Amino acid sequence: MADLRMGLVGLGMMGRHHARVVRELDGVRLVGAADALGDVHGAMSGLPVYDTVAELVDAGIDMCVVAVPTALHEEVALELAEAGVHTLVEKPIASDSAGGRRIVEAFRTRGLVGGVGHIERFNPALQNVRERLEGGELGEVYQIATRRQGPFPGRIADVGVVKDLATHDIDLTAWLARSRYASVFARATHRSGRPYEDMIAVTGQLENGVITNHLVNWLSPMKERLTVITGARGAFVADTLTADLTFFENGTVATEWASMATFRGVSEGAATRYAIVKKEPLRAEHEAFRDAVLGLSDRLVSLEEGLRTVIVAEAVIASARDHVVESIEA
Repeated sequence: MADLRMGLVGLGMMGRHHARVVRELDGVRLVGAADALGDVHGAMSGLPVYDTVAELVDAGIDMCVVAVPTALHEEVALELAEAGVHTLVEKPIASDSAGGRRIVEAFRTRGLVGGVGHIERFNPALQNVRERLEGGELGEVYQIATRRQGPFPGRIADVGVVKDLATHDIDLTAWLARSRYASVFARATHRSGRPYEDMIAVTGQLENGVITNHLVNWLSPMKERLTVITGARGAFVADTLTADLTFFENGTVATEWASMATFRGVSEGAATRYAIVKKEPLRAEHEAFRDAVLGLSDRLVSLEEGLRTVIVAEAVIASARDHVVESIEA
């Protein structure tokens, strides 16, 4: 079978990484990119760089990655849908849910493969813990809590911390729990002089009863990416910066410390750090995109899932603004 012809729109911070990974991907050939600013990072290594999406489409592409600023996602995705090109849009799917709905409808009516680049789903630690949850190793899941903190990323100019970072946690939490969000309550602050929120704390509940907590900011001098899943048999802790996964099991040994022995709950047990294969998440995401286009896999994050994440993010922002619990309609 001939290689699928891949195009790339946007050669900024993420676009250059997409270009690198696609060059190494079996069954796919990078044929060109579109960016009005040119190839500022030298990612294309002599391959054509066009000024417009139309010129890239005319070069002949089967599939494309959209890695432009969020405000341009809808415009570019709709142009590619009109041209009949299977498309992976970087997260979030669009600036707002209205734009996301238009993208979903455009690809659905044309029978095209569309996906959203929620790359955390392809992190080895989260892939591994998802398999363990499905295997019942934790028993009933009670809570999923995430911490995503670090310095301000200079690449972001058109959204706040909710749509840039919290969308990762919203998506991965619903995916791990296999349940959608039912409600959220949030508090946010603005400290960096920008028009968008730069720190937020979110409490939520999923339709299956799982409680969620998300601490997200880009005001912290240290970088942290943690997901903690607590359940009937203990807790999994996934560090997605290092792709490490540790299980802290509920203890079975009675304590001899009298004041602690009166506590009616779990006790501290053994901790196990798993050795897992650590494939680059972006490569795994591109393999899922390729396989979805070929009809071999459904691992790609769908446009509908990406839209749902933006709907939840909008509810988070509204809750922080209005100081109310926001219910999320099915």
